[in-house]
Formats: sequence, C-alpha cells, structure tokens
Amino acid sequence: MKKIFLVFLAFMGVAFAADGMSGVDLIKAYSAIGAVVGLGIAALGGAIGMGNAAGAAISGMARNPGVGGKLSTTMFIAIALIEAQVIYTLVIAIIVLYANPLLG
Repeated sequence: MKKIFLVFLAFMGVAFAADGMSGVDLIKAYSAIGAVVGLGIAALGGAIGMGNAAGAAISGMARNPGVGGKLSTTMFIAIALIEAQVIYTLVIAIIVLYANPLLG
C-alpha cells in the first residue's frame, strides 16, 4: 500500500510540474485527481460488495437448492443496487471533470 501511495505522489508531482499554474488550473488538476481516486474507491467497494453478495448466494444455494431461484433473483437485485452506487460516483466524477462547479 505504501508503494502505491508513493507512486501516486510521484505522478502528482509530474502533473503539477508546470511553471505558473493559475488557480483555475490547480482546481482542474485537483478535480481530476479527486475524480479518479473517488471512482477507484467506489469501484473497489462495489467489487467487494458484489463478491460478498455472490458468495452468500452461492452458499445459500448449496445449503438449500430448492430456493435457488429466489436467491438468484435477490442476488441480482442486490448487485444492481450495488452497481448503481458506482454509477452515481461515475456521474459525479464526470460532472466534476467537465462541468466543474468549483470554477464558478
């Protein structure tokens, strides 16, 4: 984890290496970094949640095969709701990148 953080900081230094960055450019750069980091965290959380949901559904089907249809339907609804959270984060990231409300 420390290595990933150091690589991230190194790339951030390269991104801000330009001389004479104005406040608008700085806001755009930080917005891009924030959007990427936020989307990465949301995708990681969504993947963990989907894995847990699928694992629990498979375990339930193995214990009681008679309720397999109900469990799979419930699992797909849960996975859709989990994925919706990631899509909301993607929409917010796109808004911050292309129609940045911080620029006024």
